[in-house]
Amino acid sequence: MSRVEIERSSFISLSASSSVAIPTALEKSLLSGSLPLPGLGRRSRLGCLRQCRPLVLLPVGNSVLGIDDFSFRRGRRFGTILVDVSNHQVIDLLPERSTKSAAEWMRHHAEIEYVSRDRGNDYAQAAREGAPQATPVADRFHLYKNLVEAIEPAVTRCYKEIRKELPPLPSPRVPKAKEWRPAPDPAHEHQHQSRLAKNQERFDYMMELQKLGVPQGEVARRLGVTTRTVQNWNKQGACPGHKRRRKRQSLFDPYAAYVLTRWREGCKKGSQLYLEIKEKGYRGTDRQVYRFLKTLKQEPVELPALPVLSRVSVREALWLIARPFDDLEPDERVELEELCQASTQLAALHMLVQAFGQIVRKREGHRLGDWKQQVAESGLAEIQRFAKGLERDKEAVLAGLTVVHSNAQAEGFVNKLKLIKRQGYGRASFPLLRQRVLHAL
Repeated sequence: MSRVEIERSSFISLSASSSVAIPTALEKSLLSGSLPLPGLGRRSRLGCLRQCRPLVLLPVGNSVLGIDDFSFRRGRRFGTILVDVSNHQVIDLLPERSTKSAAEWMRHHAEIEYVSRDRGNDYAQAAREGAPQATPVADRFHLYKNLVEAIEPAVTRCYKEIRKELPPLPSPRVPKAKEWRPAPDPAHEHQHQSRLAKNQERFDYMMELQKLGVPQGEVARRLGVTTRTVQNWNKQGACPGHKRRRKRQSLFDPYAAYVLTRWREGCKKGSQLYLEIKEKGYRGTDRQVYRFLKTLKQEPVELPALPVLSRVSVREALWLIARPFDDLEPDERVELEELCQASTQLAALHMLVQAFGQIVRKREGHRLGDWKQQVAESGLAEIQRFAKGLERDKEAVLAGLTVVHSNAQAEGFVNKLKLIKRQGYGRASFPLLRQRVLHAL
């Protein structure tokens, strides 16, 4: 026997003689690739990996078994990971996700007392067949996740009902054809405002002179106007020029009704409207058309306050309902209250979800029956279907809401398995992957 074979035989016998499945320092160095196998040298890295394949682990006490799936190829091919929840250690990997293989593995481990799993049918059936003496435990995270997924259609339906009851947005006021005036020319508007300011100053001066008892003739002489003008100003009681003049006739007036109709239909392009009325006989300029259209574009529209449905999406509303109320920010609480006020069904849904969340977080499984009664009386079909699903897996659900065990460790080891699998760049087979996971640090 060569030196390499002797050293390898002694290395394997040393691993097998350990009463606990804890990898030695030499195993860790070999698996990590930092230390070559004696006699092979650093140039034989693949040879080191081949030497790791025969390594096995002795069975350990696994009274609490965690079982979950992982993917070799996402969405196509899956395997199974088995975890000793009590000792925080991976026990074994199976090359497939099936009831038969999982049940066969459990039959050889009569020491199993609890089987922690998700709510999939494959592992539930495997636990019933392979470990009938064990208590099934539904994972609490998956229970709450299933509830959130179940109520999403209900939140969407409530949003649609709320939107139907919202008042329609006000449309901009479109003037009548006879009252429609063009926008004033900027230069003319400036001259008008200057004259108005000058007239206002003269009117104020006239009022001051009259308070002092100055005769109207003298007032007219000082203002540079006739006495009749002073009398008219007194009769009007306001600054001259403050009233809008009567609308003057223009070449655009016969086509105003047509343009307003096209504007209401959605045609708001001035060049297009100008060409259309020009074909109908309009002899004015396009500038005149733009002046009339400018008043429509400047017409203010008073919009109502932004409703909560526009600020909060369905997905955001879903998590406002699902998250613990004490964890919400002040602005999130305000939005949640607005949603509950807008829909009584959302308010009832929020109450039921929060009650179930308390049962999950505090492991108060004895309250599950009362909660189901409230669901039956709520009239919400979506959450009632979820409650019926709990009834089909009653034993596992009740245990998951009572005992301390969960499938969190299995989920964590799945993430670690993904890292180890990806380090192989897809070139390693299942036996090597299994050994690397079982002997991982």
